[in-house]
Amino acid sequence: MTETFDPRTLAARLHSLRQAGRQEATDTFALPADLHQAMEAQNLLTAADHISSNAWKVTVSPQGQAVTAPLYPYAKAVSGADIPWHPGLKFETEIAVRLGGDLPVRAGVPYSRAEVVEAISAVYLGAELLVSAVKESGSVSFLLFVADRLGNSGYVLGPEVEKSVVDTTAGTPLKVTHAGRTIYDGPAQHPKGDVLTWLVDYANDGVRPETSLMAGALITTGTLSGAIELTEPGEIDIMLGNAHLSFSVSKD
Repeated sequence: MTETFDPRTLAARLHSLRQAGRQEATDTFALPADLHQAMEAQNLLTAADHISSNAWKVTVSPQGQAVTAPLYPYAKAVSGADIPWHPGLKFETEIAVRLGGDLPVRAGVPYSRAEVVEAISAVYLGAELLVSAVKESGSVSFLLFVADRLGNSGYVLGPEVEKSVVDTTAGTPLKVTHAGRTIYDGPAQHPKGDVLTWLVDYANDGVRPETSLMAGALITTGTLSGAIELTEPGEIDIMLGNAHLSFSVSKD
C-alpha cells in the first residue's frame, strides 16, 4: 500500500481486530518500513491492551534480527489458568526463564551463553498461545507481525523445573493432549536446537531498550512442539519429562 505509515493508526487497527477476533490480509495494511516503526506500533498496541506484566517472548527475524514482544494475557497455571479461545488459535510448548541478574546492553565483547545462564534464576515449563490479527502472520511482512506483538495471544506459566533443563531439553519426551486427543507425542525439539539461542542473540542486540533483560523479567524461549492449531476449546495437558502443566482454553 502507498499510504503513509502511522504507528498509531496501525496499533488502533490491530487492537480492534484482536478485540473482534478477526484477521485481515497483509496487503490491507500500511506496513512499517523498519524495526523502529514496527516497535513503535507494538508499544502503542501494548498500551492499548493495558499490558504491564514483565513477561516476554523472544525470536529472530528472517534477517537474523532479535525481536521481542510482551506476553498477554499472562497467567500462572497454579491459579487455574484459562486463556480465551479464538478461531485459528495455535499452541506451543515452551521453556521460560526468569532472570535473577541484569543483562544490560553492552558494547564490545558479546555475552556468552554461559553468562546468560548465570543470570537465570529459575526455569519453567510454559505454553504460548498464538493468533495474529494478520491473516498470514509473519510470512509476508515480518515487521507487521512484530507490530502485532509477534502474534502472541496468551501465555501460561507452569511449574518450575531444574535449571539444567536449558541444556538438556532437546530430545526429552513431550506429550500434549487437547480436549482428550493427543496433538503431540515425540521428542522436544527447538527450531535452533538450543532453547537459549534467541535469548543470547537478544542479549547481544545493541539496539534493544536499555531497560530490557533486567532482573525479574520472564522470557519464553521458543517452541518445543511446533505451532499446533487448536480447532476447538478444551483442556490442554502437557507432560515434558516429569514436568506437568494443565490449563484450559475456552470461549469468552
